[in-house]
Amino acid sequence: MPLDVKIPPMGESISTGILAKWHVKNGDTVQKDQALFELETDKITSEGTAEVAGVITLKVDAGAEVKIGQVVASIEAGAGGAAPAAAPAAPAAEAKPAEAKAAGVESPAVRRLAGETGVNPADVAGTGKGGRVTKGDMLSAAAPAAPAPGPAPAAKPAPAPTPAAPAAPGSRQTRKKMTPLRQRIAERLVSAQHSAALLTTFNEVDMSAVMALRSKHQDEFVKKNGLKLGFMSFFVKAVVHALKAVPSINSMIEGDTLVQNNFYDLGVAVSTEKGLMVPVIRDCDTLPMAAVERAITDAAAKAREGKITLADLEGGVFTITNGGTFGSLLSTPIINPPQSAILGMHAINDRPVAVNGQVVIRPMMYVALTYDHRLVDGREAVTFLVKVKQGIEDPARLLLGI
Repeated sequence: MPLDVKIPPMGESISTGILAKWHVKNGDTVQKDQALFELETDKITSEGTAEVAGVITLKVDAGAEVKIGQVVASIEAGAGGAAPAAAPAAPAAEAKPAEAKAAGVESPAVRRLAGETGVNPADVAGTGKGGRVTKGDMLSAAAPAAPAPGPAPAAKPAPAPTPAAPAAPGSRQTRKKMTPLRQRIAERLVSAQHSAALLTTFNEVDMSAVMALRSKHQDEFVKKNGLKLGFMSFFVKAVVHALKAVPSINSMIEGDTLVQNNFYDLGVAVSTEKGLMVPVIRDCDTLPMAAVERAITDAAAKAREGKITLADLEGGVFTITNGGTFGSLLSTPIINPPQSAILGMHAINDRPVAVNGQVVIRPMMYVALTYDHRLVDGREAVTFLVKVKQGIEDPARLLLGI
């Protein structure tokens, strides 16, 4: 009897989504745990996988809106899973890595890069968990292959939608439906501006001390922890320090009630191809710097590879966003409701500044704090930003709690 393939539950607040893409075709033989489709909702993008091996029959077209629990395909169990297991010969064993990758266990980002670059994931040595090929592996493999004239033409058929766009002669526009995630982002940003009294205050930070600290201890930090020490972990610690000094920033409004948070779960904005996501780093006040760095790195990777879950996005009390990674010199970020404030980091540029009566060149960063003036006064917002500035310019303050 065929086994129904249903849209899995995604959380209480999600009831529908868009079946954005099928990773298999009607009548294909699929393996157990193989990725079958990509589902886009207003919060996250996830994959549906096969519960059994067999031959699949598709019942819903790509691009259709589907409901949680809806049957979108069926699998006739038995035919697909028996064949690979029945071949004990050595050549079959050699083919297993390629078969596993061809079975669709790669992330959406890896499959997209495979289509864009022509690099076969089966030919790439994976550095991810269990030997899984990551986006970074694909980019590294594609870099040397890009200049080669041979493979490039063979890879062109995959990204068919791109050349199809200008097909209509004289067309000056292309149109496509907004994804549920992009629609949700738009709704939340507009809602934040309509429902909150937003105001932004600015300051500038001398990054010399943090940069010197990183340079001095980077090699030892990498050797001990297996990852680099970045700027974001310093700002996370500085924000926690400032939130403790100005607790009104760590609060939110629920109806006519003011809710004071006494924990420090901070959101770190991550830009993905599908839109901005804000995974939350839990208990930042208790995490050491290495744990903060690892949590940020892991969360960003999950977001960009489409593996983020609702639990990863919920419960943040404050958000940090870094437009400096794209070269932004200054901006006014919008708060992430129901939070009361957001810190914007920006590009680091050498600028002349006055220090002890002398003009010197220092690596400077503008920082911006957008806050909800309904529950945060200007004095508190400025004090908060000064505390962040002090923590970055003199990191010893973060250790001493002053």
